[in-house]
Amino acid sequence: VQLQASGGGLVQAGGSLRLSCAASGRTFSNYYIGWFRQAPGKEREFVTSIRWSGSSTYYADSVKGRFTISRDNAKNTMYLQMNRLKPEDTAVYYCAASPQYPVHSQYADNYWGQGTQVTVSS
Repeated sequence: VQLQASGGGLVQAGGSLRLSCAASGRTFSNYYIGWFRQAPGKEREFVTSIRWSGSSTYYADSVKGRFTISRDNAKNTMYLQMNRLKPEDTAVYYCAASPQYPVHSQYADNYWGQGTQVTVSS
């Protein structure tokens, strides 16, 4: 599975962005998919995940109510809609896919996208 993330950019606090992650090589069917982020000087952290079937959605507390994960079966693409962005959301965002466990599970063997930069100005 190859993952290609896009959609990052510079936005003012309170604004919105939508990230995309397109998969190639095989379909996401039955996979767990999700997003992580890594801010400068910090470790990569979990943001959100969902099973491709639409069940078992998880969000980090820091993004609940502001971020929404979704997917388009026909396009084999996942999305991260980010609303009410804050400066602390500034990070490189990575998409991930796991065939057997949720992407944030200690047992997950994730495929990773290359990352897309999100910068939120105050």
